[in-house]
Amino acid sequence: MADHAALAGVRALVVTASTRASSGVYPDRGGPLIRDALRAWGANVGDPVVVADGDPVARELRAGVTAYDLVITTGGTGCAPTDSTPEVTRPLLDREIPGIAEAIRAAGVAAGVPTAMLSRGLAGLAGTCLVVNLPGSPGGVRDALTVLEPVIGHVISQVRGGDHPSPAIQVSD
Repeated sequence: MADHAALAGVRALVVTASTRASSGVYPDRGGPLIRDALRAWGANVGDPVVVADGDPVARELRAGVTAYDLVITTGGTGCAPTDSTPEVTRPLLDREIPGIAEAIRAAGVAAGVPTAMLSRGLAGLAGTCLVVNLPGSPGGVRDALTVLEPVIGHVISQVRGGDHPSPAIQVSD
């Protein structure tokens, strides 16, 4: 389990990419899960910004990577014609962190959701901002948060110039 002060002082933004949720067809369910987890981990985060797929996501991401330390999206990572969150994320990234996205997909598959492998989400750094694309389903968000919890504080620390933690010294009797 992560240190619940691991994200103290971190400014975070949650963006939900969903044309239907943004138009009121149904409520955003994934964004609030992310917001609540980030708050529990110590981040300063407001309510999710819910926008339609495509250009609105790109606008929020462009603004977010310059104003926040962490931007997490949910939705728009599948194979539907309007799913374009990875395509609008990739041009903003200076360095991808493929292991995060791979671990999120693997966790979903391990949880018994074979379609989790279809998520095309990305993770990486846009300057000093960590950007992570999560799936749109609440179950996919929960699986992804389980993956992120033990590492997200470490990533943010490294981005800020922190060092790797020293391995514990074991003393035998």
